[in-house]
Amino acid sequence: MPFKPLGLRKQPKEKIKEGQAVKKREVEEQLITLEEEKVYRAGVVSIRDLIAPSALRVESNFVQLGDTFLRTIFVVTYPRYISVGWNAPILNLNSTMDVSMFFYPVQASIILKQLKKKVGALQAQLSGDAEKGAPRDPLRETALRDIEQLRDDLTQGVEHFFQFAFYLTIYAKSKEELDKTTEEMENMFGGKLIYTKHVLFQSEQGFNSTLPIGIDELNISFNMNSSPIAASFPFMSAELTSDDGILYGVNRHNNSLILFDRFSLQNANMVVFATSGAGKSYAVKLEVLRSIMQGVDVIIIDPEMEYSHLSEAVGGTYVNISLASESKVNPFDLPRPVGQEISTEDIIRSAVITAKGLIRIMFGSLTPQEDSIVDRALLETYAKKDITPTVDLATVEPPIMQDLLEVLEGMEGADTLVLKLRKYTEGTFAGLFNSPTNVNMDNQLVVFSVRDLEDELRPMAIYTLVNYVWNIVRSERKKRLLVIDEAWWLMMHEDSAKFIYALVKRCRKYYLGVTTITQDVNDFLRSQYGQAIVNNSALQLLLRQSPSAIDTIQKTFLLTEGEKYLLLEGSEGEGIFFAGLKHAAIKVVASYTEDQLITSDPAQLLEIEKAKKEFDEDMGAR
Repeated sequence: MPFKPLGLRKQPKEKIKEGQAVKKREVEEQLITLEEEKVYRAGVVSIRDLIAPSALRVESNFVQLGDTFLRTIFVVTYPRYISVGWNAPILNLNSTMDVSMFFYPVQASIILKQLKKKVGALQAQLSGDAEKGAPRDPLRETALRDIEQLRDDLTQGVEHFFQFAFYLTIYAKSKEELDKTTEEMENMFGGKLIYTKHVLFQSEQGFNSTLPIGIDELNISFNMNSSPIAASFPFMSAELTSDDGILYGVNRHNNSLILFDRFSLQNANMVVFATSGAGKSYAVKLEVLRSIMQGVDVIIIDPEMEYSHLSEAVGGTYVNISLASESKVNPFDLPRPVGQEISTEDIIRSAVITAKGLIRIMFGSLTPQEDSIVDRALLETYAKKDITPTVDLATVEPPIMQDLLEVLEGMEGADTLVLKLRKYTEGTFAGLFNSPTNVNMDNQLVVFSVRDLEDELRPMAIYTLVNYVWNIVRSERKKRLLVIDEAWWLMMHEDSAKFIYALVKRCRKYYLGVTTITQDVNDFLRSQYGQAIVNNSALQLLLRQSPSAIDTIQKTFLLTEGEKYLLLEGSEGEGIFFAGLKHAAIKVVASYTEDQLITSDPAQLLEIEKAKKEFDEDMGAR
């Protein structure tokens, strides 16, 4: 028998025991590791820990999340008609809230069966009342008509049927504030004949139903077809915030900023309508100041000397146009176009047409014979200065009013025209149009004041100034703004109104934006050219309006009744801002420094003048 050592016979058992001991140690180490990881994870702060409230307390009619109290309101029933945007006053309140809307489609066949039964019951009731001689029931008759109309619409696919649920969770810092806000919300709903309730013993379910997880735990819905559901669309306030542009004001719907670049639209034109004292000049001056900071050149026609303080503050050029002023603008000036886009012949022809428009304003009207004479005289006047289709316009000197008078004196049948024109060359108004242009336009802000002119001369002067600016614009493409304050002066005459309309229509290709401002809305919009100017202005700013003009404004801009009353009752600087297809209620706001530069308040201006005088005296004393 072979010999087997003792140690070799015990080896398998020892290995088994050792293996079991190793596994036991591994299991124990894994358990220790898991316990350590558990302890570690318990001490790690996650995002959920950071955003979660410190405590949650569910009461019968509210939920408390930390220091915040919340309550859910749901709609029980709606009136027969609900207007578009019925929930806008609630959703635009300056309060924190969550809104959930759930739509459950219902098959039309199911609803049609129920409606058929209802129609039969109503017809039977009405027939029974008629047989008994009972008075007619308007409520049942109206319900029958509505049901029949709904049946037709559902059958034709015009309407669809849904179960609609509307929940609103409001937040407050205290229980008292929560009760007050709840009452305010329910009153606002009640004012629109919409009956609401707040949750009771379902506070947590109501809160969960308005969380952004799409779960309806309340299941409180109302039968509704698609038309009123469309009227419940919650996104009513337009966002007018962009990456570029200037700040126009604050969106009163949601307190967002209205930042916009007018040059990014199909045109850069703007109209501003407001009654006196509504803040239209304030808003425009604020835009001008901020546009200058963006590198935009600005030219202003100022009828009431409202922009002198702003011009002085930014180092602009302020030009006073009057009979006694040394600053002159020649109505016969010609543009100096860069490039060969426009022929010299077309420029001369356009200048003749513009000058003839000025003559019509000066004389009141022209007979066909006088019109022909003036047309021929203007061509001869330019030819007298060697301005012909073949000449280089950069080397010629334009004629003045005296040259036109001399040409007319030598023409047959022009005696009456000569007599009328002499008033502007030798008579009372001789100092206005009978001199070469000597105005320096080499500045980022240029303001033309016509305050010191007689009312009779203002339309002519503004017409001449706008034509001069138009010539400058056509000479060099550059981002510019032209502000025409009290534009209704130009609407008084057909020729000037037509000229402004042509300017507004053509200015886009020359990188020019025209701002027309007026307080006489009726006169402006009554003109066909006034309406056309509005249609060709991508930006519109409507501030507080007078009762006599509000109906015209509402019709022109297709305003709702709410927007109409907003313009009637708005404070200074409050109104509606239109930008392309979007519009929003606006509040014009300025910083303290901006306010000091652009204010039109007489009391504030006196204080500023007094402070400047005292400062100058102090500096002189030193």
